[in-house]
Amino acid sequence: MMPAHEPMRAATAVAGHYRCPDLEAKVLAGLVAAGKDPDRLQPEELAAIDEFHVRGAAATRELAAALKPAPGLRVLDVGCGLGGASRYLARLLDCHVIGVDQSADYCAGARMLAKKLGMGGKVAYLQANALTLPFAAGTFDVVWTQHVSMNIDDKRRFYREIRRVLAPGGRLACYEVLSGPGGEVSFPVPWARDPSGSFLVDQLEFRRILSEAGFETVVWKDVTDEGLDWFRRRQQKGGGGPQHGFGLQLLLGDDFPQMIGNQLRNLEQQRITLVQGIFQASGG
Repeated sequence: MMPAHEPMRAATAVAGHYRCPDLEAKVLAGLVAAGKDPDRLQPEELAAIDEFHVRGAAATRELAAALKPAPGLRVLDVGCGLGGASRYLARLLDCHVIGVDQSADYCAGARMLAKKLGMGGKVAYLQANALTLPFAAGTFDVVWTQHVSMNIDDKRRFYREIRRVLAPGGRLACYEVLSGPGGEVSFPVPWARDPSGSFLVDQLEFRRILSEAGFETVVWKDVTDEGLDWFRRRQQKGGGGPQHGFGLQLLLGDDFPQMIGNQLRNLEQQRITLVQGIFQASGG
């Protein structure tokens, strides 16, 4: 059994990793430096920074297509970051999407970008603990998560909480980093600078946890090769990210290139795998 102080230490490590003071100002300055007008933004201009996961906006579009969504769904984005996926879903489904994230900095940045895009009425962002979501049971038709579970130690509680807020027959769409057979992860990586904030399970354990939480598999796809190809193409183009420095380095700091290099090696050495899946809540 984990000592009582360990969950608090883990939560502190995760919060510290994503803490980004003056995030709004950094993003606006980055946009200007990249030659973009913050008051005349198009959603695709933000993809380098608001799609915080391997393969970026392409992975979001692919997961949404696998979901086979219908207009008007009630959608919750858990671990929304700067809100790229939630805004994409709001446009795609013509619906209102709520995003939650443990980082107040990211939520404020997401609200700012939504306002700049004229989408303040389509999305809302709340700081919240993913283990105690502030919503009644059965509130949502879809819960969406991308690259979230690797920062959550108590995955059973996490997915039970997602199941609680889903209506019977509702769906979970997820895209996650899992452990692979190649050994321990090399740090730092984009989700953690050291093991204190990283909690990976393998594919078998991941599916077992979801089943125990009350989910049935609808779609399951290992997308490790696609992620590896994406990283290799980035490296061939220079590896440092988009021109003018407008990218995730604004959020993660000077060691971002090292994180990206380790992420590529972790994939090449099978230390991590990437999966996407659609799961249906039991009872529907």
